[in-house]
Amino acid sequence: MSPEWWRNAVVYQIYPRSFADADGDGVGDLPGITGRLPALVELGVDALWLSPFYRSPQADAGYDVADYCDVDPLFGSLADFDALIGQAHRLGLKVIVDLVPNHSSDEHPWFQAALAAPAGSPERARYLFRDGVGPGGNEPPNNWPSVFGGPAWTRTTDADGSPGQWYLHLFDTKQPDFDWTNPEVRAEFLRVLRFWLDRGVDGFRVDVANALIKADGLPDVTSDAETNMMSTILTATSGAGDAIVHSGPTSPMWDQDGVHEIYRDWRRLLDEYPGDRMMVAEAWVSPLSRLARYVRPDEMHQAFNFEYLSAPWDAAAILAVIDSSIAVNDSVGAPTTWVLSNHDVVRHASRFGLADLTLRPNGIGATDDQPDAVLGLRRARAATLLMLGLPGSAYLYQGEELGLPEHTALDDDLRQDPTWMRSGQLERGRDGCRIPLPWEADAPGLGFGPTGRTWLPQPESYSALARDRQVGVNGSTLELYRAALATRRERDLGNGALRWVPSAPSVLTFSNGPVTVIANLGDGPVPLPPGELLLASGELVDGALPPDTAAWLVG
Repeated sequence: MSPEWWRNAVVYQIYPRSFADADGDGVGDLPGITGRLPALVELGVDALWLSPFYRSPQADAGYDVADYCDVDPLFGSLADFDALIGQAHRLGLKVIVDLVPNHSSDEHPWFQAALAAPAGSPERARYLFRDGVGPGGNEPPNNWPSVFGGPAWTRTTDADGSPGQWYLHLFDTKQPDFDWTNPEVRAEFLRVLRFWLDRGVDGFRVDVANALIKADGLPDVTSDAETNMMSTILTATSGAGDAIVHSGPTSPMWDQDGVHEIYRDWRRLLDEYPGDRMMVAEAWVSPLSRLARYVRPDEMHQAFNFEYLSAPWDAAAILAVIDSSIAVNDSVGAPTTWVLSNHDVVRHASRFGLADLTLRPNGIGATDDQPDAVLGLRRARAATLLMLGLPGSAYLYQGEELGLPEHTALDDDLRQDPTWMRSGQLERGRDGCRIPLPWEADAPGLGFGPTGRTWLPQPESYSALARDRQVGVNGSTLELYRAALATRRERDLGNGALRWVPSAPSVLTFSNGPVTVIANLGDGPVPLPPGELLLASGELVDGALPPDTAAWLVG
């Protein structure tokens, strides 16, 4: 890796409740992760990112934080965290933790104090409390909707039982937004950052990084374009801060210029620590030129490239987003951070199998149009080989190295994502990509834990994809990932430079240092460029690259 490890790192996202369960309660935990770290070393990643494990009532799977400096007993203890990070560092793995600064849980002590305090009090000033409008203040202060569905405001009840003020929550009612114009909020999060930096974390993934600052006066959404954009948010892939577009010149709640002052403060703090501590922004911001502002030299180090994740399986579309991504990031001296799946979107092994590749459904249910599993996996393997051949950093989501699909037949009665209920059961939400991992095909619960319990049921397809069924098996998705990651490191592709090679319209071909990457997104086989074949995502046909297949060559 380069001296700044994050510039070319491959980071593996761990969703703690679904990775590995050590105590047998059916929910993954920190000791479970620690016990499985050797598998990540064998895979060949450089770092791991832990989704929230903080003390929380779990209304939104831990993205509703009640204590930012403690571990929820569901996942273990601070001692368990210290053991995990110590073991990870001994194994050569960096550790990134999630930070959720836009909102807390409604059970956070600050919010409980705010509810107990009167309007205009210092306690309420830490959040966005406002009087209602209309007769008796019976209407919300503005017309903003929640990303999870319904209004973004909830009314409180005063101590005497009368209706009180309203508070803002861009997500669930149990996730009140902080007021980041308040110096006390800013000071508190600097304290939180120091707490985890002092425990040795190597970086932070910053949740909904583009939402901390709201437009002055909290104005209504008024323009047709903005109204349409908000409608898109409610019907497209959403998450803990994740919507298809969280920006725009008239967006009063997304991508306000004031967020950058916050991240400059944080960057100064991180730079006080040794070891190239880093931050990566989760910011669904468009256009890419706006996203690049988050990774200027004195702000964050990385920002997830969601335009790349959102690109359809189309050569022209992918080429355009790669070119524009590299150009805007180069302009500020930052690496591009590639990603295809995470805990908030339909897994790409299923997404690429949909008949309509322009769709980005917020979950898939048993009565929805089903993806073609074989086609989806073939395209996913090709897309991954294409991504890992690009210069910059890349993020992998747990289980994608096994080729796991979305659980598209999950019983709706078992769904826990707040999107399902707040959307009036119109959006199935993100549970289908959060299913507990299959480690051992013949073990109860597919080896997820010692008792066979799993907090969500695993689909039948996971048995054949269990890790122990793929280790050492030529052609398996796991072995493809291991080979690609080893070759990527050996050939230093993360620190390379991309040069396009002329190809047919449906084919993407580029060189990165000594390696040539080719991906066939067309309908027929194409000849391979000159060179020795290093890797292919699928079998060649008479020496040619078949459709929906990618390859690496050298020489």
